[in-house]
Amino acid sequence: MRYDTKETILVTGAAGFIGSHLVERLRLRRERLLCLDNFDPYYAKELKEQNLRQALDGDDSCFVEGDIRDRALLERLFSRHEITTVIHLAARPGVRASIENPLPYFDINVSGTLALLETGRAFGLRKFIFASSSSVYGENGGAPANEESTACHPLSPYGASKVAAEIACETYSRLCDMTTISVRPFTVYGPRQRPDMAIGRFTKLISEGREVTIYGNGDALRDFTFISDIVSGVEAALTIRLDGYRVFNLGRGEPVSVLQAVRLIEEELKAKAMLRFLPAQIGDPLVTRADISKARASLGYQPTVSIHEGIAQYVRWFREGTNPTLSGVVRTIG
Repeated sequence: MRYDTKETILVTGAAGFIGSHLVERLRLRRERLLCLDNFDPYYAKELKEQNLRQALDGDDSCFVEGDIRDRALLERLFSRHEITTVIHLAARPGVRASIENPLPYFDINVSGTLALLETGRAFGLRKFIFASSSSVYGENGGAPANEESTACHPLSPYGASKVAAEIACETYSRLCDMTTISVRPFTVYGPRQRPDMAIGRFTKLISEGREVTIYGNGDALRDFTFISDIVSGVEAALTIRLDGYRVFNLGRGEPVSVLQAVRLIEEELKAKAMLRFLPAQIGDPLVTRADISKARASLGYQPTVSIHEGIAQYVRWFREGTNPTLSGVVRTIG
């Protein structure tokens, strides 16, 4: 059963990779959106401004620059706008960076999530959709990760912070009449992805004739999932009526090796990669593989973009490139 969401949807992390694509999709549905982002310096603000410019398509009236940990800001937004749903994508990303500097991950990913949940509870929020991560699973021997039967044993502070935030979401679903949904994306890639992510990093280095570093022997399997499929999963979580606390994997369930992904990029670029193999890094599981049967049954989730098609789309986007004027692309409202 589907229902229309005519009230305001607050999207946090709206200028990021997944956030900007989701905003674009929801604007096509003519949803009433309030977009929040603090332009965290994990990567260049200019790239996020460019994402936002494309997502908002010239209409900057629904954007607020601010931090999810700022309770006064959140209370002001909830009091001024009829926010009935939060799609919470804002987070400090990066598995390896979290091992080197874990404290910001718990501050932003856990405390920030709690601030949103608590503000939502005070204002009668109906639905809270949280972007978790496949990193919550850790290493499980290569079997498809299942939401109900696969235990969460994260290998990094980043993954641990997502587990903690998921538990907070479940707790608030019990405390108040709020549906909370955690979605666990698997190795998302596509246009606008962060520059430190594998597909984008490999493509740039190969195109420039520079050395490509691979940790391990290249046989590690990743459940690469194209951005449009992830957005479709989040959109389904928004539009389908669900109660209580739910958790869903969003992946393809068809992992490929890192080396195979490199070879596909080589084919699209018509260039040869100069590979350098280094020891596997701590925090990286050997295999990520999603069991998507629950999302398929409950959300109608069905990924459609193969790794071949997805990399072809990404390389086309990479080759086209855009250099819009970035100054003054957004104004903020409170």
